[in-house]
Amino acid sequence: MNRLVKPGRVTGMVILLVLLLMLYVYKLYDLQIVEGEKYYNQSSEITTEESRVAAARGNILDRYGRVLVSNVECYNLSVDTAKLFDNDDPNAVILELIDMVEGYGDTYTDDLPITTVPPFEYTEDMTQIQRTMLEAYIERHAGDELSKNPTAVELMSYMRTRYDIDNNYSAEEMRKIAGVRYSINVRYAINTADYVFVQDASMELITYIMENKLVGISVERSYVREYHTEYAAHLLGYTGLMTQEEYEKYSLLNYANDATVGKDGVEYEFEEYLHGENGTVLQTKTASGTVLSTYYEEEPQPGDHIYLTIDSTLQEAVERILDNGVNSLIKTRVQEKAEQEAMGTWTYEDGNWEITGAAAVVVNVKTGEPLAMASWPTYDVSRIIEDYDEILAADNNPLFNRCLLGTYAPGSTFKPCTAIACLTEGVINTERKIDCEGVFTRYASDGYAPECWIWSQGYTHPEENVTTAIRDSCNYYFYSIVNDLGVDKLGEYAHSFGLGVSTGIELTETVGNMSNRENHKDFQGTEWRIGDTLQAGIGQSDSIFTPLQLAEYCATVANKGTRHTASILKSVRSYDYSEKLYERENKVMSTVESEDYNWDAVQLGMFYVANDWANSAAVTEAFAGCSVEVCAKTGTAQKGEEKKNDGFFMCFAPYKNPEVAIVIAVERGGSGAETAFMARQILDVYLNIQSYDDSADNESILLK
Repeated sequence: MNRLVKPGRVTGMVILLVLLLMLYVYKLYDLQIVEGEKYYNQSSEITTEESRVAAARGNILDRYGRVLVSNVECYNLSVDTAKLFDNDDPNAVILELIDMVEGYGDTYTDDLPITTVPPFEYTEDMTQIQRTMLEAYIERHAGDELSKNPTAVELMSYMRTRYDIDNNYSAEEMRKIAGVRYSINVRYAINTADYVFVQDASMELITYIMENKLVGISVERSYVREYHTEYAAHLLGYTGLMTQEEYEKYSLLNYANDATVGKDGVEYEFEEYLHGENGTVLQTKTASGTVLSTYYEEEPQPGDHIYLTIDSTLQEAVERILDNGVNSLIKTRVQEKAEQEAMGTWTYEDGNWEITGAAAVVVNVKTGEPLAMASWPTYDVSRIIEDYDEILAADNNPLFNRCLLGTYAPGSTFKPCTAIACLTEGVINTERKIDCEGVFTRYASDGYAPECWIWSQGYTHPEENVTTAIRDSCNYYFYSIVNDLGVDKLGEYAHSFGLGVSTGIELTETVGNMSNRENHKDFQGTEWRIGDTLQAGIGQSDSIFTPLQLAEYCATVANKGTRHTASILKSVRSYDYSEKLYERENKVMSTVESEDYNWDAVQLGMFYVANDWANSAAVTEAFAGCSVEVCAKTGTAQKGEEKKNDGFFMCFAPYKNPEVAIVIAVERGGSGAETAFMARQILDVYLNIQSYDDSADNESILLK
């Protein structure tokens, strides 16, 4: 009978178990007795550290979901100061680290605002945060060895002694060492970001550090902003580390002291949405820095994504058109100067004739949404940090957002407002005619007799009703009617049109000023006179508005009195795009109540501006052959004698069912008619975009 378990197999199994037990006992003896001290010492060097995990900032997208700004992962290098200063010669280690970083083409953080080579001087381009840090450092260390107002040389001499930088180091080497030690030390004097030795380090440098396991240098993951467009610089803004003043604000919101925050534009205004919440992680490491385990105590929460009302394709086109258009005007102006100088008729002094800036704004008539806002000159927002000093020193202040902050006398573009105010208040009706006499003499006995613009050419306008007066931009007509209306009532209508008041946009804007008795002396230095009322009626006196205000005003005329908010925020989505947190709703800011026949008369006058060859050949030529009917108004704002005038042009289209309003403003542009060609080009681009199958028709799908 066969046995199920053979004796030989049992014996073999027992022997195997005995051998395994002996091996286990031997290993246990080796670990605890033979190598016990070694492993005990190693285990005592294992540490568990809690560190912050940076949260990604939310993306910025246009109205159709095209990404304008996002994040790219980067790696920063931090220095363990405790281990650094445990070295016998920490200065030598610092210099070695600097040489290593520079050898790989990277840049280390040096906040000391002193030139890098002798004779040492404070840098001329010292930033505000650098100045604040320097003042705090000096105040902290001022005493017998350091005066309260040291020169750069005196401060460097103090640092050589304080940081024990011996004389074997050259002046340049001493400056490098002092720069790093100051940057570390100053953070004890002022509550600012922790010291990061290298921001956004190259992969070559990181690889070298990892391969050589440099003690005291840690690699930390972070994010930097990545711009997917060269355009919309004045709208998007930029980010940077917090200043002391910003920390006082954001620390209340539990921001880390080295947080990156929005500094301007959309990045600043929508900080609450874009900024995420950092997480925390526990990492167990050996003395050499090897990570043994990672445990997330709190996962980082990325920021929310915001969608703007801007159409990035249209924005790019508008910026290109504005740049090309302004440069074309500049060439014409230079040629004009050369020709007139040859004939001895040039009368403008330098500084009084050059074009210094321009703006173009496109808004949705039905909603008030800004679709594009371009300011000239501009800059590449993706290089704002690298090129900041160059941009700051450039002519005509490229950083200045003329669409929202530039204020200008509107000139004759204001006349539709005067017309509606007078029609609504019964000062005139649509049929009443006024004979243009060239010179308004009602106040001649008081020494004031303003002229119609055509009088200087030896002509007068024929009898004008409100429609033809807008077409011909007859100053005499508008002097007559605003004289009867009065500036107080005119101001009420101007504000209802959105002129001299907030547009509702979330970005920083100037509200400008509608001429009024109360603050006139602040602007002009004189008491209010009747002449100021007459000039206010034609868009002069001390009325000043932004291009965005003029665009929303033009849209209100197109809407027959309904003014919408110019909010630029279309929607907000959660970081994973799964949840809609905010959706823009059309909001009416104000209304101008008037009969339809009044609006029809004003709009017809604006239609004639763009289509009646007897009025302005430059304007009608610009819009000849346009696929839609256009209503327009030119404006020429006087700057004073021997100075080129500002030029303005506004239009809306289509005439019978308005969709879009466009405003062009050119500082010292000469006249509004000269800028009309840019508005036509922008309108053509807008109409082409609207014909795309994947744009407006699919908007609700993209943002669902």
